[in-house]
Amino acid sequence: MRPSPHSPRRAKLPAPKGQSVPSHPPTQNLTTSIVNDLGIAIVTGKYSEQNPFPVEGELCKQYKASRSVLREAVKMLTAKGLLKARPRQGTWVQSEEHWNLLDPDVLRWMLERKFSLRLLIEFTQIRLAVEPGAAALAAQLAGPAEQAAITRGIERMLAADRGEDDPLDSDIAFHSSVLRASGNPFYAQLRELIETALRFSIRRTNTYKGVKFASVLDHKRVADAIIAGDATGAERFMRALIQEALDLMMAEERKRKRDRRSA
Repeated sequence: MRPSPHSPRRAKLPAPKGQSVPSHPPTQNLTTSIVNDLGIAIVTGKYSEQNPFPVEGELCKQYKASRSVLREAVKMLTAKGLLKARPRQGTWVQSEEHWNLLDPDVLRWMLERKFSLRLLIEFTQIRLAVEPGAAALAAQLAGPAEQAAITRGIERMLAADRGEDDPLDSDIAFHSSVLRASGNPFYAQLRELIETALRFSIRRTNTYKGVKFASVLDHKRVADAIIAGDATGAERFMRALIQEALDLMMAEERKRKRDRRSA
């Protein structure tokens, strides 16, 4: 049926200026915010085995959140090993030995709690066990797209040396591209975790080394070996790169111990 020419037409309302459609639903943003806030509170000891975790109603009031949102946040923290919840028994904080240290959020909260050189050393030891193997696999398996991503990482590091890119982001981009190029999904899934640790460790190791930026030449040796298909060289150069960082951290730790003894 055609509308009458005398029927009023609905005017199209323009979208409000300056408004954009949120990329995530508000409830999702609130849940993420609560998880981050409570995660930091647990890791910093505000809530612990000795300081009981608040009851659901109290947290709903504190965050002005519904019970469903709060329960989802608790569920996420439970999956990270920080909380334990049982029907009729409530929710409590688990000891640190139960925390999922391979979760990037947990690692970030721990590093933000109070900088721990020992924690960074332990994580760099994990990197030493992972990244050289990933580099060797990348040399064997990387295709043109993966090799191009590794080359872009080096180009970004060179640009950072000229002040045209961010030195931290470019360094992280290189290491991430190598993990992806390994073709191994287990290595690739460690990417976010390694990125988190690198954000804390790169500046520290550069400071200990007395330089402003990481050595592009050392990273380029790894990239060149991968692109040449030299698995042995890629593994060796990546191992040397991470071992140098680990040696700097351990030397700093020994220095701090000597300083404490002489104080």
